[in-house]
Amino acid sequence: MPLPETIAVKYTEEEAGAISMRPVVRQTFRAPELVDMIVGVAGKDPQRIRQILRSGTVVFHSYRYWWQGFEADPAALGEILAHYPDSDPSRPFRPENCAEVIFESGNPAPRLLLRILREDASRKRLLHSRSFWDSLMALARHTAPVYREYSYSARGDVYVMNLSTDQRARLAEEAVRLAPRSLRTSLAVLPAAAHLAFLCPRHLSN
Repeated sequence: MPLPETIAVKYTEEEAGAISMRPVVRQTFRAPELVDMIVGVAGKDPQRIRQILRSGTVVFHSYRYWWQGFEADPAALGEILAHYPDSDPSRPFRPENCAEVIFESGNPAPRLLLRILREDASRKRLLHSRSFWDSLMALARHTAPVYREYSYSARGDVYVMNLSTDQRARLAEEAVRLAPRSLRTSLAVLPAAAHLAFLCPRHLSN
């Protein structure tokens, strides 16, 4: 049995620990659109996605969405999920495909400190031939980041490398010298960064 062709969905901003006074918005989703949003939260996990469709609610990007829950046919759901990539550790890291660098704190529970987009960090300062993005990619070429996973929320393959004390210090110097003014304040987190994660987008198949 196919999934419903359209699903009536309501959503509002999520307010933790309080009754929301935000306006409720109504929208009609096609089944693949609703599943796509849920994949961003639950990953490519058919059982978990079916449970969320049945429960009729999910929080996505600080908004709570809800609908009349329904039982999803496994075969129909599988057809939609077949278009989503799987994690693939055999994929080599290619700096030219990298779109974002994520600075993370150390173990046992790495915490996101800062995200830098290629278009922001690629801007060159006056009289400089290199950008801070060039420094990050040179470090990645030298160190060869290790494959971590395919991120369904970020829609890309994630590669990670540990930062040594010397590498942190060198990046901090490069940040002062090369980073555009809009990034320099944010890069004050560098001394706390233990890992760099590199995001290389990989999109759905047709």
